[in-house]
Amino acid sequence: MHYENFYKLLRIACGSEEGFTKISDSEWLRVYDEATRQLELGVVYSALRKLPRDVQPPMEIMFQWASEVENIKGFNELLNAEAARYTQMFADVGLRSFILKGPANARLYPDVFSRQPGDIDIWVEGGLKKVRQALKDLGFAKGFAASHHIHLPTNEKGVIVEVHFRPSSGNWNPVSARRLQKFLKTELDNATLVPEGFYVPSMKFALAMQLSHIQRHFTEGGIGFRQLVDYYILLKNSTESDRSEVGSRLKTLGLWRIAGALMWLLQNVFHLDEKLMLCEPDEFRGKWLLGVALEGGNFGRYGAEEQMNFVRRWFKKRIFVFGRMKFDFWEVFWRSVLYWRQFVNDIPVRIKLRKLSIRNVQR
Repeated sequence: MHYENFYKLLRIACGSEEGFTKISDSEWLRVYDEATRQLELGVVYSALRKLPRDVQPPMEIMFQWASEVENIKGFNELLNAEAARYTQMFADVGLRSFILKGPANARLYPDVFSRQPGDIDIWVEGGLKKVRQALKDLGFAKGFAASHHIHLPTNEKGVIVEVHFRPSSGNWNPVSARRLQKFLKTELDNATLVPEGFYVPSMKFALAMQLSHIQRHFTEGGIGFRQLVDYYILLKNSTESDRSEVGSRLKTLGLWRIAGALMWLLQNVFHLDEKLMLCEPDEFRGKWLLGVALEGGNFGRYGAEEQMNFVRRWFKKRIFVFGRMKFDFWEVFWRSVLYWRQFVNDIPVRIKLRKLSIRNVQR
């Protein structure tokens, strides 16, 4: 199975010193395809460079891979510079900030430029009203406001920035969501300035917030290996105190089931040491989580339903979400309640837009 070779290369990239045997050209192409689907081209390539030449991929595959990795490295450097620039901009108007996920995680990898980057998520203090005013004062175009962040238009350097006015998107379950936000707020003062020129949150914050992030995406669509590798890297860089504190709160924060699933996956795919685990592994949910990650790739974007038309995809998504109830009933229940409430609330808006569209066609 090409998955086993993919897993082994990820482990080598993350610091394992295990050996790697020669595989066929066709198997290398399958590994390359999987790394592409999972946004792990850069990480896997960092493992390839550690292999003896006689077991590396054919030269043409290596050249293609190396070309893509140069782009990944360049974009990582750009994101680091932009993260530092945005940090300074908010500091200039008297607001604290720190970088969530992305560049904050990348700097912990053995090869700090190997993580395939996306956008910049930056938390800024003050709440929605104050953050919105700060963005206006700084001359930013008005962005789309979601429940926890403002999505800014792509900037002149091609970078997408999401400015968070809440520490996390949180859980779907409103009870555990409140507890999670409260816990994260206790860690807001523990951010650290790093050499890259921006602040990063405490490890306890990162462990809880990113576990919730994985759960949220798993519940509503899909999750990929970029987030799973991130979490493995976080655990390897955490202290026993960090893990003990977060592990003791998993049930009250509504993260017990996803944590058990993730510990099983990381144990079986990355050979995670038991000393680094937050809780006991959950084989049933762990296999489920792994299956979803392999089937859909990054955030489920390679799943079969993505190729369907809008109506079929909508029905498939509703069935998909409902099927997650055996994984975590209350998370899925509240996900469905909140979805249908928003769906009903949006009906008048959709009717108004439809009428405007018909009028424009008739003119």
